[in-house]
Amino acid sequence: QVQLVESGGGLVQPGGSLRLSCTASGSIFSINSMGWYRQAPGKQRELVATITSGGSTNYADSVKGRFTISRDNAKNTVWLQMNTLKPEDTAVYYCKAVRLAGPDLRPLYYWGQGTQVTVSS
Repeated sequence: QVQLVESGGGLVQPGGSLRLSCTASGSIFSINSMGWYRQAPGKQRELVATITSGGSTNYADSVKGRFTISRDNAKNTVWLQMNTLKPEDTAVYYCKAVRLAGPDLRPLYYWGQGTQVTVSS
């Protein structure tokens, strides 16, 4: 099992910045990728950014150039630096980890509890 604990959400004005963090514990030795997803009211959960254990990153088009995902494998922590925030970034942000398990390396998915980000003046 993998436990994920997120922090860093809050209320910020448009144009402001926030930094989210997610720390993993438990069976962390086989975590492959980690990432951030978000879900706004009435909408489906969507990918924000992901990063592999090797450092390869992927971003949603809507956040490219504004958000940066980073990871410290030694600290089992992933961060999401969010700059130039917009009202449409308002959502609950969830951390996700993918662990490869078993001899066939099947992927197992773990989610954090979510942290609210509100962008409003």
